[in-house]
Amino acid sequence: MVFGTVARWVLRRRARLSFTTSMVLSILGSAVGLFIAGAVDPDIRLWSALTVLLCLLSSIGAVATYGVIAARFQRSYHVDVTELIAAGESDRVEFKSTARVNMHTGEKDARMEHVIVKTVSGFLNAGGGTLLVGVDDDGKPLGLDRDYATMKVPDADRFELWLRDLFSASFGQNAAAAIGVAIEDVPADDAGQLPVCRISCSPSTRPVYLRPGKKADPEFWVRSGNSTRQLTVDEAADYIMGRWPLGAGSAIAAQVRAAVRFSIDR
Repeated sequence: MVFGTVARWVLRRRARLSFTTSMVLSILGSAVGLFIAGAVDPDIRLWSALTVLLCLLSSIGAVATYGVIAARFQRSYHVDVTELIAAGESDRVEFKSTARVNMHTGEKDARMEHVIVKTVSGFLNAGGGTLLVGVDDDGKPLGLDRDYATMKVPDADRFELWLRDLFSASFGQNAAAAIGVAIEDVPADDAGQLPVCRISCSPSTRPVYLRPGKKADPEFWVRSGNSTRQLTVDEAADYIMGRWPLGAGSAIAAQVRAAVRFSIDR
């Protein structure tokens, strides 16, 4: 545990991994260090300075190797919002006209907010994806003026702050921190440039539950094709066991799978 903690601290700017993963990597690195120490001196003591040093260096090396491999697989290219819109909706891309306003009534509607968070939840629990707010189902940019009008200060900064608060309340701070939010201007035929909100979701390394309210039961959503569906308790349990199997070794496998899955650069 000490070696894993030290390795995480030394490589904190180069490798991002969970405590469980660092523990497993540290154990593997320590085993290599003990093997090297034994090869150097068959009579060496377990707690000699050389043994401890070799184990520590091997632990740091294991974490560093993981970090390099993960960073290499996580390299992705940045796709402009206009390109995403032109390509249309898919299993990794979805359009929403607004985040707060019901297009039929023109009024603020909590159901619209739930649509946003359930879509984000589905992306997080699957292979990741991008949600564009301010674009209708046909790929026509609508802008964010309707959503801005619901804010005390109708601008992009206040809208982004509200959206991040919504994610924190719905998923918790850890899951929300991994969600990218950006406002980008896109060309519109009849309005020059219109702002569109780009929400980038990387595949999560652990299950993400949606909490729609303080007294409401948590919900588990997953992206399936071009739609997002809620799983029942039994379905969620089966999905989670396959997607994030239990065990320390499996935790590394889950993180590696998340690293190599394609995700659009935030």
